[in-house]
Amino acid sequence: MTSTEPTRCLLLACGNTLRGDDGVGPWLAEWAEERFAALEGLRVISRHQWTLELVEEVARASSVLFLDCSIEAVPGEVSLTSVAAVPSSQGLSTHHLGAGELLALARDYYGSQPVQALLLTMGAGSTELGESFSAAVEAALPEACKVLEQTLLRVLQD
Repeated sequence: MTSTEPTRCLLLACGNTLRGDDGVGPWLAEWAEERFAALEGLRVISRHQWTLELVEEVARASSVLFLDCSIEAVPGEVSLTSVAAVPSSQGLSTHHLGAGELLALARDYYGSQPVQALLLTMGAGSTELGESFSAAVEAALPEACKVLEQTLLRVLQD
C-alpha cells in the first residue's frame, strides 16, 4: 500500500537476507529506519526484489536512495552513485527491475520522478545460503552506515 503524502526521501532496499551478503541492503535499511525514526519525510521500504508495485512509491518521492549489494564490485567496497532513468532492455519484467528502470517507469506512468536518485552499493563477497555476512562486508558496515547517514541528512536538509 502506498502513502497518499509525497515522500521527501524514499530509502528503497533490495536483497535476500538468507543469501549472505545479498542481505546488506535490507540490513542497512533496518539500521536507517531505527536510527532516523524521528526524522520526518523519510520512508523506508525493503524488498527481496524491486518490482512494479514500487513504481508509484518512487514517483511520489522527491528523492530516492536505492540500497543493494553488487556482485561486480570488490567485496566490501562501498559506492554511492547517481542513477538515471533507463528503459528496460528486456521488456517489462514483473519479477525484478533495476533502479534506473524504476525511475523510467515512474516517469512514464506517473509523469513524475525524484529530483535526486542515488544508489548505495556494497560489494558482495558471498551470496551463498546463510544469514551472516562475509568478513569483507562485515568490516565495511561502519563505512556504509556513515555514507548512508551523511547522504540521508544531506538529502533531507535540501
